[in-house]
Amino acid sequence: MQKREQSFGIQMLTVQPDTKPKGCAGCNRKIKDRYLLKALDKYWHEDCLKCACCECRLGEVGSTLYTKANLILCRRDYLRLFGVTGNCAACSKLIPAFEMVMRAKENVYHLDCFACQLCNQRFCVGDKFFLKNNMILCQTDYEEGLMKEGYSPQVR
Repeated sequence: MQKREQSFGIQMLTVQPDTKPKGCAGCNRKIKDRYLLKALDKYWHEDCLKCACCECRLGEVGSTLYTKANLILCRRDYLRLFGVTGNCAACSKLIPAFEMVMRAKENVYHLDCFACQLCNQRFCVGDKFFLKNNMILCQTDYEEGLMKEGYSPQVR
């Protein structure tokens, strides 16, 4: 049975001066600071609850942490290591969740795959593209296809 990832909440608590200091799960020292973090049913110094990859302070980057494979991670590194966006509609390969993508309706594409599927012309920001029969087409190939079908598009 494979262990699934889980996300957990992080709470910032004020240390009450009349309570016994709690031990930090990260460094095992007593927490004598004004604030402490509670996560994974344990208490932490703000500096000790860090992402295992980028070492960002998890209490500062949000109210959630992720665990998988005995790692404590921020959302960005969790997605970078374990996340998947889906399959590219052009090449059918997996797209990692951290990778920039292009979308056309419900289709998702690698940036390098977002090109006319007839002439392979890559699209730049602002270029028109057309989605016909689930294929990305440049304006020229789209209009040529319409002409072959006996319809001439109106150019304005």
